[in-house]
Amino acid sequence: MKPAPRPIRGIAQRLAWGGASLGLGALSAIALAPLHVAPAGVAAFGGLWFLLERTASLRGAFVLGWLFGLGSFLVGLSWITEAFSVDAARFGALALPALAALSAGLALFPAVSVAAARLLAGRAGGVPLALALAACWVAGEWVRGMVLTGFPWNIAGHAWGASDAGVQAAALVGIHGLGLLAVLAAVLAGVAVRQRRVRPALAATVIIALPWAWGMARLADAMPADAPGIRLRLVQPNIAQDLKWVEGERERILGRLLALSAAPAVDGVAPTHIIWPESAVPYLLAESPAIRAEVARIIPPGGALLTGAVRRTIADDGGPALLNSLVALDDAGEITAAYDKIQLVPFGEYQPFRRLLADLPKLTVGTVDFIPGPPRQPMRVAGLPPLWPLICYEAIFPTTLPAQGPTPGWILTVTNDAWFGTSWGPYQHALAARLRAIELGLPLVRAANSGISLVTDAMGRERARLPMATEGVLDLPLPAPLAGGTLYARFGDLPFAIGVAALAGLALAAGRRA
Repeated sequence: MKPAPRPIRGIAQRLAWGGASLGLGALSAIALAPLHVAPAGVAAFGGLWFLLERTASLRGAFVLGWLFGLGSFLVGLSWITEAFSVDAARFGALALPALAALSAGLALFPAVSVAAARLLAGRAGGVPLALALAACWVAGEWVRGMVLTGFPWNIAGHAWGASDAGVQAAALVGIHGLGLLAVLAAVLAGVAVRQRRVRPALAATVIIALPWAWGMARLADAMPADAPGIRLRLVQPNIAQDLKWVEGERERILGRLLALSAAPAVDGVAPTHIIWPESAVPYLLAESPAIRAEVARIIPPGGALLTGAVRRTIADDGGPALLNSLVALDDAGEITAAYDKIQLVPFGEYQPFRRLLADLPKLTVGTVDFIPGPPRQPMRVAGLPPLWPLICYEAIFPTTLPAQGPTPGWILTVTNDAWFGTSWGPYQHALAARLRAIELGLPLVRAANSGISLVTDAMGRERARLPMATEGVLDLPLPAPLAGGTLYARFGDLPFAIGVAALAGLALAAGRRA
């Protein structure tokens, strides 16, 4: 084994090392949606391995990972500042501090991951350190998706999202498995360039080429026919967020939704079911029979309207609370089914650590917190296969289906990304939702207030979409689910966990030999 490279010494070297760490992290963000500059991701993680190889101490590795993560999150999550401009008078000054604080906190996950990689590989560099870094990085992303309600946004596997073929392996190993492949290929490419070795380069090429080729072959298979007798209309009203809950705008917003829903079909085939986005109606539908009666006039006979809605409830402490819901209305205006969101947005839908942060308001209107609903189950709606409901933020979380109860035939996600304008955020959000379709082998229907509304087949291929910041409707049939489901739907993250354990074991063994 080659001798270890010289560690970084001196103030100038350390400053250059820190700046490079931060810059490489920022570079990694442009490998993700919406830019998808794949070479940037390879250079970023290859560079991270290079710097880690010259970092002997755990403390130095921790700082390296934190700086890399900080750069990545500052760039990749810069879109969150848009939410503070909706009510700029109250929240505008908090935009940049909030981005900095969120990025600094999230950067602790890559900090721990990089330090763990240094510990796992011991004094070894080269390929053993590359294996350790890949395993620890994606394990850290998996943990990030679980801790404090989780935030698996902009994870490494999303780098495959530039093409339909690239993301198909999510049906086997999930989004975290795709991340493992992406990071492993990138760090091995870094080893190959630095050490001028052929084998790591060949390994990196195979790691990229095999999933891509499998994806191409999978997409060549014919999809089953569409679900018979179903015609969906997705309504995208494009309501500005600062007008959403203004008292004088409520009737106009409802009128726009009704007009779009009742418009003639372009191809002459009338819809059987209508879908509105998250919290579409600025009324409490469950408490407004007159509004429901007005809405019922545009619901097709025997069909239903599925819409996001806010509902009032009572919290465990007896105080008032709200539910962010997806409800189904029949043609008589009665609510026949409902799902209440279970994964809520901190500081948006509820105030975490309320006793400590009592003076810090949440971004959404009002002072009453939303609370999570009961565990998710498939929704049954007349005339439709059972659906798997996801509201907004929930679509970023990999999910498995329940072993009991009806088997879902499709995924429905309703969202309101108007908070984030035309920034990167809605594009990243839409890609994450498409990954859920591929993982589970179910078609995806996504209704968004301001875009991106879309329908995909069970392999995540888009049938149609409405772009950002536009008003309109999509009329199309419901695609059928994938016969036999997917490996990921059956085993979840088990194949990913086996891959991480195998790489970690190889890195540990090589580190001990070194």
